[in-house]
Amino acid sequence: MKKSDYHIQLQEVRSHIYALRGNVPMHRRESRRGYTFSSMPFSQQLAIWDELWHTENDFWVRLHAFFFLERHLKKDSELLEMWPIIVGWQEQVDDWGLCDALAKIYTKILVAAPQEVYARLKEWNRDENLWKRRQSVVSLLYYSRTKKLYPAFNDIEQLITPLLTDKEYYIQKGVGWSLRELHTVYPEQTLTWLKAHIKLLSSIAFTIAIEKMNAVTVQELKGLRRAK
Repeated sequence: MKKSDYHIQLQEVRSHIYALRGNVPMHRRESRRGYTFSSMPFSQQLAIWDELWHTENDFWVRLHAFFFLERHLKKDSELLEMWPIIVGWQEQVDDWGLCDALAKIYTKILVAAPQEVYARLKEWNRDENLWKRRQSVVSLLYYSRTKKLYPAFNDIEQLITPLLTDKEYYIQKGVGWSLRELHTVYPEQTLTWLKAHIKLLSSIAFTIAIEKMNAVTVQELKGLRRAK
């Protein structure tokens, strides 16, 4: 691809997205429009969106880059190809919306390349950046109904436990989310773990973790919290 053509394509995307006015559903619909480069191989389209992600400090442009990835989650070959590129996208994340959007992508790649992705999540789990710490747990399961294969219970628990005492609000929201989904996948093991760690759970994480549990279990856990 000629360098001049590349910049024309970047400008094409910029012009379209910056002209839009509306909410996320409208932007999602608009993201399906064809660009002049939409028939190019996946790798070339990915390069254009990668450039936009890194050069445009704009939520909506980055959201459209996510929409592009969202349409390429079915082929392991494309998931494996995008990982070395989009793992760096986390560096630009500075809000929960983009963090959780990437979680939807990362959790799919976790199935295709479990060792490599889990190793990166483990690194992020100890990072000073709060969005990396949030990503380290939210990407493990995302919404469990969207996955057919899951990391082992112990692998998930090892990343949740260190964040139980984290003071950041969005970390605790992520911890609660992950525990809620973990209980859906591993109900007995998660319930045992929750009882053992009930004193360490923040009120934010606890409230979210019990959202999908039956009333009897909820009352049992609330009783344990009061007792301790």
